Amino acid sequence: MAEKKSKLAEIKTKPTAASVEDFINALDEQKRKDSFVLLEIFKKATGEEPVLWSSSIIGFGNKRYKSATTGREVDWLRIGFSPRKANLSLYISGGIKEHADALEKLGKHKTGVGCLYINKLADVDMKVLKGMIEASASRE
Repeated sequence: MAEKKSKLAEIKTKPTAASVEDFINALDEQKRKDSFVLLEIFKKATGEEPVLWSSSIIGFGNKRYKSATTGREVDWLRIGFSPRKANLSLYISGGIKEHADALEKLGKHKTGVGCLYINKLADVDMKVLKGMIEASASRE
């Protein structure tokens, strides 16, 4: 059986040169405070400077992901977060299932395939969240 050729997919969400601080400063008070806390946690965990992807995702590092089914590749952030209107969306590498034990102790949250959704940081155990971010940052 012939091996599928890898093809780099063109996606709409790309890194920009826009200011992460300006983006955060334009948020409502609660999201702004939480975003600056997350910004420092992610910077410390990754050792990388944040980059604004598209218009609302704050990413740290780059990684090329490959779909096992289609063979298509996409360049994406290693880890990051997005202060959305409804919640804080955290993009953590390795998949949510790998954090099952931590999620039980985290506090109020929801999950998606690779995302963790938190309304506000006061709803969660910050020590547990920090551990999850550090574990994600240490993965390749």
